[in-house]
Amino acid sequence: MMKKKSIPASKPSLMLFLCQIVSALDVPLDLSQPPTITQQSPKDYIVDPRENIVIQCEAKGKPPPSFSWTRNGTHFDIDKDAQVTMKPNSGTLVINIMNGGKAEAYEGVYQCTARNERGAAISNNIVIRPSRSPLWTKEKLEPNHVREGDSLVLHCRPPVGLPPPIIFWMDNAFQRLPQSERVSQGLNGDLYFSNVQPEDTREDYICYARFNHTQTIQQKQPISVKVVSMDSLNDTIAANLSDTDIYGAKPVTERQPVLLTPTGSTSTKVELRGNVLLLECIAAGLPTPVIRWTKEGGELPANRTFFENFKKTLKIIDVSEADSGNYKCTARNVLGSVHHVISVTVKAAPYWITAPRNLVLSPGEDGTLICRANGNPKPSISWLANGVPIAIAPEDPSRKVDGDTIIFSHVQERSSAVYQCNASNEYGYLLANAFVNVLAEPPRILTPANKLYQVIADSPALLDCAYFGSPKPEIEWFKGAKGSILRGNEYIFHDNGTLEIPVAQKDSTGTYTCVARNELGKIQNEVHLEIKDPTMIIKQPEYTVVQRYSQVSFECIIKHDSTLLPTVVWLKDNDELPDDERFLVGKDNLTIMNVTDKDDGTYTCVVNTTLDSVSASAVLTVVAAPPTPAIIYARPNPPFDLELTGQLERSIDLSWTPGDENNSPITNFVIEYEDGLHEPGVWHYQTEVPGTQTTVQLKLSPYVNYSFRVIAVNKIGRSQPSEPSQQYLTKSANPDENPANVQGIGSEPDNLVITWESLTGFQSNGPGLQYKVSWRQKDVDDEWTSVIVANVSKYIVSGTPTFVPYEIKVQALNDLGYAPEPSEVIGHSGEDLPMVAPGNVQVHVINSTLAKVHWDPVPLKTVRGHLQGYKVYYWKVQSLSRRSRRHVEKKILTFRGNKTFGMLPGLEPYSSYKLNVRVVNGKGEGPASPDKVFKTPEGVPSSPSFLKITNPTLDSLTLEWGSPTHPNGVLTSYILKFQPINNTHELGPLVEIRIPANESTLILKNLNYSTRYKFYFNAQTSVGSGSQITEEAVTIMDEAMASRQVDIATQGWFIGLMCAVALLILILLIVCFIRRNKGGKYPVKEKEDAHADPEIQPMKEDDGTFGEYSDAEDHKPLKKGSRTPSDRTVKKEDSDDSLVDYGEGVNGQFNEDGSFIGQYSGKKEKEPAEGNESSEAPSPVNAMNSFV
Repeated sequence: MMKKKSIPASKPSLMLFLCQIVSALDVPLDLSQPPTITQQSPKDYIVDPRENIVIQCEAKGKPPPSFSWTRNGTHFDIDKDAQVTMKPNSGTLVINIMNGGKAEAYEGVYQCTARNERGAAISNNIVIRPSRSPLWTKEKLEPNHVREGDSLVLHCRPPVGLPPPIIFWMDNAFQRLPQSERVSQGLNGDLYFSNVQPEDTREDYICYARFNHTQTIQQKQPISVKVVSMDSLNDTIAANLSDTDIYGAKPVTERQPVLLTPTGSTSTKVELRGNVLLLECIAAGLPTPVIRWTKEGGELPANRTFFENFKKTLKIIDVSEADSGNYKCTARNVLGSVHHVISVTVKAAPYWITAPRNLVLSPGEDGTLICRANGNPKPSISWLANGVPIAIAPEDPSRKVDGDTIIFSHVQERSSAVYQCNASNEYGYLLANAFVNVLAEPPRILTPANKLYQVIADSPALLDCAYFGSPKPEIEWFKGAKGSILRGNEYIFHDNGTLEIPVAQKDSTGTYTCVARNELGKIQNEVHLEIKDPTMIIKQPEYTVVQRYSQVSFECIIKHDSTLLPTVVWLKDNDELPDDERFLVGKDNLTIMNVTDKDDGTYTCVVNTTLDSVSASAVLTVVAAPPTPAIIYARPNPPFDLELTGQLERSIDLSWTPGDENNSPITNFVIEYEDGLHEPGVWHYQTEVPGTQTTVQLKLSPYVNYSFRVIAVNKIGRSQPSEPSQQYLTKSANPDENPANVQGIGSEPDNLVITWESLTGFQSNGPGLQYKVSWRQKDVDDEWTSVIVANVSKYIVSGTPTFVPYEIKVQALNDLGYAPEPSEVIGHSGEDLPMVAPGNVQVHVINSTLAKVHWDPVPLKTVRGHLQGYKVYYWKVQSLSRRSRRHVEKKILTFRGNKTFGMLPGLEPYSSYKLNVRVVNGKGEGPASPDKVFKTPEGVPSSPSFLKITNPTLDSLTLEWGSPTHPNGVLTSYILKFQPINNTHELGPLVEIRIPANESTLILKNLNYSTRYKFYFNAQTSVGSGSQITEEAVTIMDEAMASRQVDIATQGWFIGLMCAVALLILILLIVCFIRRNKGGKYPVKEKEDAHADPEIQPMKEDDGTFGEYSDAEDHKPLKKGSRTPSDRTVKKEDSDDSLVDYGEGVNGQFNEDGSFIGQYSGKKEKEPAEGNESSEAPSPVNAMNSFV
């Protein structure tokens, strides 16, 4: 950065430069100023004859300029031509071709003039030509019969179009014909065969010409090629000769190269500076020749040279005068070679060295306009005033023309005018407008008041104070309410008003006041600076070695400014962490569970705030688990017994003895060195060798006092370093290398800051390290300017033109001499703010929340820097539904690169918006385009702000509601839907009511009493319904009905009945239990006697057992629970009654303890049919369950 200094009177060139700085100030649009052309069509404008012709001419000025046109040098009266109109508030012409006009009738040279009371600006001469895509002329094409191995050229000869067509070859199936080193298309469109092969035979070689402007493709008639092979030719000859004749065609013979194009041994070519140079050589021969390109007396330019079409075409981009010379192409095969020399001359259309810039002066001041251009041949410079040659323009006593400079002395307001500089030679011209605007204006500050700047401590702080005034105001800075003016080396004051604090500290916090004053007044503005603590990682992750399937954790504990919110991100090998649940990210750590080999790598903790970013990394090494607990793996012990031998100026031998490897073989040794002369105590990596090697020859640098140490490495890690070797001092020498990373980037529009990475003391090779800095403007026949500086890393070149390329080189030297010649790099002087605003801004509203904005790109020459993109500022002016303005909050969208459109999302429906567009370069933003107003259509409203239901009666409810917070249009009505809800939460029929938009209450009548209703309520615009709000409410119950509906569970009679039933069940359970324990008999015997079942056998008296029971029908076994043994007998002491007869009974059942419960049902014939029915008396448990 260049510090502001006083200017001695003995330096008029520097004063002239400061005048140019003043001229670079943009005049605010509310002040009177001459016209400035902001947009115009290209000089050579080829138009589509089927579409309307639009010739652009936009200009700004105060008062707004009027526009007029000339055509072919005479006034063009657009009022007399019904097909021609001029856009409102613009000079852009629209020629209506689609409605009956003929594009050919409007060919010519057009020029636009923008004029107001302070002067007139003119556009370039715009040459209008309609594109042409003529048809191919009819021709009769004879088939091509070619002998195998011969060369062949298929001519395309496309029709002459405007612009020239693009040529390509295809077949009948619209497939591109394959090309190779043998078959390729030339620059003239012809198809060349170095030698033909049988596979080249086909009847559909078709040349196509594509005319891009009219989007048409013309086709040549197909060309037929028949390749006659030697075998078929011999067969034909044999059939026509007798056996005694000697016949036979010669076999395919190899041929040395012959050039098909260009012809002869030499040719010439002229190309213009900045264009692409294309040179072509195509050769015939067998085998197919190979092409090689060289430049006589020099090398082909690096980084700009490309080979195309299988090296048959040499392409050099962005050619300059230095590319002139003789270029030789050589075609070679195994039989020989042939060459051709093309003499290239690079001419140059005019290009700017210093284009004139707008000049703002106050009455009585002096100034200059400078117009410098170069070209080949040298261009002539001519001046115009308000579009009229200056020789015949009205006299101005304050003006004096001196070649490429106009000098102004003691200007007055009448001196305001627009001057045009025209630089011309036979290859083109340049035209630039620059106004002289004489104003007397007090200072004004353009930076917003009370702007807050936040900066991390120990970083630069830049406080803006953009200003305007005439005469140019003086800028002063103060700190605090009653602080003194800021001076001293701790501040840098830039010409654009910016205050720079190179190293901001905590005590830099405060309020800073910028004061701008000239002889017409003064003004001041306050900005605020806050200094934040830097973000630090106070506990960093550490290098870790873990075994497979174990757990590892990395810590990352941070300290940050309390007002900044940090975010912590973990990376693995500079990429996102794997999507694996084993990786657990905590507040201050990263934990990896169940570690595997693929987890090996570098883990980085990155901490970001809005103002700074820090990171720390650690390596994780995963090793195999030990096979047995007895083996302990560890890092190796350090090497020892270091010895230096074979000392030479640039090398030395180092040997050592390895330490114990601790059960893990040493994989390699790392050798480090210390430079005791320049960096004592700091060890640097030198080299490494395999673990089997214990000696190494080390390369040395001059002027270094070396010590060495060795570190052993195994899979577990690195050993401690060995003890240092003895010291060895090498002799001094010239530097071996030059500084790296040389760059040239301007910090201001008038300077070039050359920076480089300084050589270390180790690289200096000797005492007295310095640098020779050289520079010259690129593409200008200037000598190198050089300066020798001390051991620093920056040099500032002042007084440069704005944003022009420079060739730069930096060479190191010391007390013994210079380093080798350095390579050149290209840099640019400083950027300035863009000059013009984007034009033709158009807005297309897509829907109620989205719009698309279009604009025309600004000419690149007006960007005055690296084009970074465009910014769209847009803001809501008012809501069309409420007609109430609110605080304007501008939104900004940035579109990178040379885009010409963008989408504006998140708009509010039914609102009025404004927007403007600005171009952005590395310096900042250019002027804003005129504000464009657009409106969004209606949308659907938001939900009503509330819905309350009050005053419930037997058959009515009162509803109250609030209008939507965001109506998003004109409300047309409200929609109310409701339906009853029964006791099982089922919904009844839905009723819908439409309510006028101006209502806010409604009484719903004829509702059912004691009924719950659910309500759905939403608003509508003409677009549709918005989101709904829901509520529920209940009508009041009838009092008579309420008195009868008493809860039965609270009645006394019901409680008494339930108690009696419970008591009865309890008594029944007790009786059953007592009879069971006493062995009481069931009344089975009486029923047996009464029925006298013949199937039951009498009891045998001799053994006291029952007779055997048999079932004649199915012999069913006993049911589970029978106590009868397997022989179907029951001992008498066990029971007096047989249970066998009842085991098959349907009505019989057993308890879990085997006891029988139920009633005998008689014979089996009387049993009910099979099924799930049961006729047994309910058990006590069932009786209890029946009441549940």
